[in-house]
Amino acid sequence: MSDLISAAELAARSDEPGLRLLDVRWELGNDHTHDDYLSGHLPGAIFVDLDAELADLPAPALGRHPLPSAELFGAAVRRWGLHQGDTVVVYDGVGGVVATRAWWLLRDAGFEDVRLLDGGIAAWQRAGGALETGETAAPGDGDFAVEFGHLPRLSLEEVASFARDHTLFDIRTPDRYRGEHEPVDPRAGHVPGAVSAPTGANLDEQGLFRSPAELRARFEALGAAPDAPVAAYCGSGVTATHTVFALTQAGFSPTLFPGSWSQWSNHRELPVATGDRP
Repeated sequence: MSDLISAAELAARSDEPGLRLLDVRWELGNDHTHDDYLSGHLPGAIFVDLDAELADLPAPALGRHPLPSAELFGAAVRRWGLHQGDTVVVYDGVGGVVATRAWWLLRDAGFEDVRLLDGGIAAWQRAGGALETGETAAPGDGDFAVEFGHLPRLSLEEVASFARDHTLFDIRTPDRYRGEHEPVDPRAGHVPGAVSAPTGANLDEQGLFRSPAELRARFEALGAAPDAPVAAYCGSGVTATHTVFALTQAGFSPTLFPGSWSQWSNHRELPVATGDRP
């Protein structure tokens, strides 16, 4: 069973009992994503607040979007009305780079059937799907029990040795990887040993995920070996889940470094690499 769902398949299943939609729109520097949701979202979709429901409070030692506690995420799951056995579809407006955070957290919490809408709201509209306006009331009756630990993750203390011995992908833009530009975090550059693998290349010109074979060829060309450990990080641990998702589609078993660059760069004792080379 693929973790992707097309707009056409979603439309065909729209009346299916137990189908839950989560709108996970968020953009760095845009404080109006909830307004965007109110202006038009997939019918029945509940708005998810990334900062309040998919992350704990930022802290220099932990990063800008630390993973939420089981208590915080459990409250969100109850608000959304999720029950084990439901099919949850997550989407955003930026090719899935934010919605995959919800996908990763639900899978890590033990939820079995979580899908990402391929191409997000744009693909839905291209397929002729209607939008509705206003707020969809969250049921608030979810009973799914959150138990984190179903997916692998790297702690800050494990990152350096992992990068030495295995493949660690830095999925940020090449200029941030090289250390030429750092708009958010305290130091510019990348984790020594990390390989540049911008997450945008996971998608085609339509903003849809490339085929599993194409993704596998891409990651192998960048150094990922079959059946060998591979991990990914980004700026704050959100968009790295997009490459974790793509690696999963390609048949790898990837690990997430949740703290990502925002955590690493705040620890002044840790080294920083610059330039094109790992």
